[in-house]
Amino acid sequence: MKTKFSGILTLLLAFVVQMTFAQQKTVSGTVTADGGPLPGANVIIKGTSTGTQTDFDGNYTIQASATDVIAFSFVGYSTKEVTVGAQSTINVTLEGDNALEEVIVTAQGIKREKKALGYAVTSIGADALSSKPSTDAVRALTGKAPGVNIQQTSGLAGSGTNIIIRGFSSISLSNQPLFIVDGVPFNSDTNNDRGFQTGGATASSRFLDLDPNNIEELSVLKGIAATTLYGSQGRNGVILITTKSGSAGENANKKLEISVTNSYFATEIANLPDYQNNYGNGFYQAYSQAFSNWGPNFNTRGQLGVAEDGTVTHPYDRAALAGSFPEFQGARYDYRPYNSVERFFRTGNVVTNSVNAQGANGDTSYSLNVGRTNDEGFTVNNDYKRLNFGLGGKHKFSNGFTVSSSFNVVRTDRNTPPAGISFGSNPAGASLFSNVLYTPRSVDLLGLPFEDPVTRESVYYRGGNDIQNPRWTLKNINDNEQVRRFFGNISTNYDLNDWSSLNYRITLDQYTQVQEFKANKGGPQINGGSLTTSTRLNTVWDHTLSYNFSRDISEKFNIGGTVGFNARRETRSSRFISSTQQFVYGLFNHSNFEETTASSFESEENIFGAYASIIFDYDNFLFFNAQARNDWSSTLEAGNNSLLYPSASVSFVPTSAFEGLRASNAINFLKFRLSYGESAGFPPPYRTRVGLNAFANAYQDPRDGSTVNALGISGRLGQLGLLPERIQELEAGVEARFFGNRLGIDLSVYKKTSSDLIVDQLLLDPSTGYSVTSGNTAEVENEGLELGFNFSPIKGADANSFNWDVSGQYTINENIVVETAPGLEDGFVIPGGGFTNLGNFAIPGQPYGVIQGTSIARDDNGQPIVASDGNYLANNDNTIIADPNADWRGTVINEFSWKGLSFQFQLEYQHGGDIYSTTAAALLSRGLTTDTDFDRTQTYVLPGVNVDANGVSTPNNVQITATDLGFVNSGFFIDEQAIYDATHVRLREVSLSYSLPKKFLEKTPFGRMSISLIGQNLWFKAVNVPEGLNFDPEVQSLGVGNGQGFDFLTGPTAKRYGFNLNVTF
Repeated sequence: MKTKFSGILTLLLAFVVQMTFAQQKTVSGTVTADGGPLPGANVIIKGTSTGTQTDFDGNYTIQASATDVIAFSFVGYSTKEVTVGAQSTINVTLEGDNALEEVIVTAQGIKREKKALGYAVTSIGADALSSKPSTDAVRALTGKAPGVNIQQTSGLAGSGTNIIIRGFSSISLSNQPLFIVDGVPFNSDTNNDRGFQTGGATASSRFLDLDPNNIEELSVLKGIAATTLYGSQGRNGVILITTKSGSAGENANKKLEISVTNSYFATEIANLPDYQNNYGNGFYQAYSQAFSNWGPNFNTRGQLGVAEDGTVTHPYDRAALAGSFPEFQGARYDYRPYNSVERFFRTGNVVTNSVNAQGANGDTSYSLNVGRTNDEGFTVNNDYKRLNFGLGGKHKFSNGFTVSSSFNVVRTDRNTPPAGISFGSNPAGASLFSNVLYTPRSVDLLGLPFEDPVTRESVYYRGGNDIQNPRWTLKNINDNEQVRRFFGNISTNYDLNDWSSLNYRITLDQYTQVQEFKANKGGPQINGGSLTTSTRLNTVWDHTLSYNFSRDISEKFNIGGTVGFNARRETRSSRFISSTQQFVYGLFNHSNFEETTASSFESEENIFGAYASIIFDYDNFLFFNAQARNDWSSTLEAGNNSLLYPSASVSFVPTSAFEGLRASNAINFLKFRLSYGESAGFPPPYRTRVGLNAFANAYQDPRDGSTVNALGISGRLGQLGLLPERIQELEAGVEARFFGNRLGIDLSVYKKTSSDLIVDQLLLDPSTGYSVTSGNTAEVENEGLELGFNFSPIKGADANSFNWDVSGQYTINENIVVETAPGLEDGFVIPGGGFTNLGNFAIPGQPYGVIQGTSIARDDNGQPIVASDGNYLANNDNTIIADPNADWRGTVINEFSWKGLSFQFQLEYQHGGDIYSTTAAALLSRGLTTDTDFDRTQTYVLPGVNVDANGVSTPNNVQITATDLGFVNSGFFIDEQAIYDATHVRLREVSLSYSLPKKFLEKTPFGRMSISLIGQNLWFKAVNVPEGLNFDPEVQSLGVGNGQGFDFLTGPTAKRYGFNLNVTF
């Protein structure tokens, strides 16, 4: 009986097992979102641990029974649950969850949901970066991030970019943000060894070493509360970059995935003036070999220096050139307009190739990236070449340890012609563009010889040969740079339990930068020739140890936090050699020069920081975060070198707290945020004590004439009581989505106060024995409003329908210099902000960086005074003549999409802000543009008054010639006349993109393929500038730094158009 019962039980068990397996079946399908496949989506049997992930094409396969419920989820999208039933194919489309669950990487690599943040953050993903490639990763942010002002210093290839977040907060210290790349504090300095006068506009920023095609995500932390954990380095905001090699293939779906990006762009000068074609060079309607176009009309015959046959004396028919150019002696030259400037520039090209491979195998993931960029500018001898190699890996061990690392090697080479500042003549060092742009219309630049065949000196049209031929400049003067860089990190993480972990990360960022400026002898600007070489070695070691935890205290209450220590050591080593008076033409070796000077500099800076952060989360709708960091800096004396700065933020999400708010679909998401933060700025090394300088061959022995090395006291007076700069910021904001997520806003207001600001170049009376010192001398305030918005006027049922999306931003920032130290009440020039008689000044009660210079004298009623010669009278005492700060900036981006086709254009507008322009002054004063194409035979009367000896003003009635009207009164002689309103509108970008449908790729090795046609900076309009100038106010002649609002003929901007092809295997 027992045996029979056992047999029956066995049969029954087998039947149950058979029935169970019979109920299991294979379910497959595709998960999509936003019109395309969604790789890496989670597919899990609800209530179990059984699950899988979608592959790169969004496909999945899973075993399930008819009664099972499959949950489909992905970060940033609403989870969808489907009962299997009789289905064996289940295709699912996930809808965006209002970005509620979007995860943002914050300070020190801490990942948090965006809704929990009490401060503003802007992020751009890999798709946005790869679809519109640029040689400069940061320029992808231009116009897209509220509160972030990005300005390229020049249109030349390899030029730097100035980045200012929420206004200028310091006077002498850097206002550039901190770059964090894969957790590495990334040095983004712009090193210019020759100063702003001779190379500032073309100096290259070191963040150009990054390959934009290797970026997985780019985020901007703007507020102090967001950057507290980075200490003093994060005071100007932080740009967080996660590279594909740094992410180490985490997004790969268990197989090898290869992405290839290729792009080609043509580069052209963006803003050539409209030149007049009626008058040639000369003055007062008479021909002469002058550098101005106030000569006779081109129709003139038999007078004013023009022969009956329409010819003039050949420009090279002069005694000084008789031996070198006998063929031109007695020769005639056609007096007519030549298109010299238009023909001088070329169409350059930018070719970019990038390959990224990533994948995963079990607990190991990896990524490899190789990139190549070749950027040829719109002038000869201007190019920028970059090679990038990146490798990343991550492995999770079974014992709770995780090890990850990423390594990057970069090689960049840049060549550029000289672009020193110029006031329209006699440029500093050498200036290619000044000598090109004001070429007289009657001079054939490309048809005349540019070099003396005997002496190899520059030759040009001007009789005294004191203007350098720009073609000679291109051949004989060159500024080049080579950078070799390595940066990487190794990180270990140990999970102590399921709610806490211990992490240690070591990072290294090291580069060598070699710069060389070469000028052959024979040019009037650097007559004897010169050679300047410099070598910089910059090394940063960074160590971070942190304890991290996150634990649910109850069903509704979670607490998390971080406690960490950070040690940073930066060493800089520089070697400079400068030589002048070249012996042999064409040989660039310091031994080939008569006079040589050498110098070197080494510095070391150490910062140790301890930080803590605690986060409280109540029921996923109320979040509070408190943070603090204490830094100890080696650059200040004991007692002043330790500084604690706290921050706190709160985020409240009413739509999560009160479900009824979302019931009508009028309000989909609402969040209020408030934050307060503090930070600091430490001075450069060696500002607190007097140093010793070593001088080679500085002392000559009177007995035998030999020279020996010597030591001397530095000319800088140390300040033992120097304090760090202090920065406090209060920020409030609101984020909201309305009407089924068709309208969204992100609004922030802030007030930032910077006190104890350091001025690093305070001049001293020579009688003190010192020339300069440093001091805490000023306070600056910035207040602003930032608005980001998106709107969908037409929203189709899915991504294959027609959609129209509008997004943009609006930014206001008002700053003021609150006070300066006693003795500086009249203000002082901001370091790097120009000259002491024409530059950006810090003046109490005035906006930061107002421009001071000479102005037109005025009577008591404010009327301009006209002198007895009929020209304006100058007030040679420096006065405030302009404010370079914009009133507001805005951007609107329109995108129209249908199926795989997308058309997008980005419009930008800047209202207000002034600019001093020698480009405008030179072109107008020399009578070159169509703005000066008026009747030059007439006389004119300037608006203003004549003032007699008794101070009585009467309307001006003194008549002047057209030459005096243009040449004397257009900005050459009075600074105020070269000031223009920088208000402008710009078509920043236009793109037409197409992604091939999946069905077209099914029988190919490609997983995705897209092509884009792109144009950048195709059109702009400065609305309050003379029409014929075609002037682009988006120039930064002072280079990367604290100067603004100056155009010194250092080069026009560029426009680009081309295509980008992206394929994935």
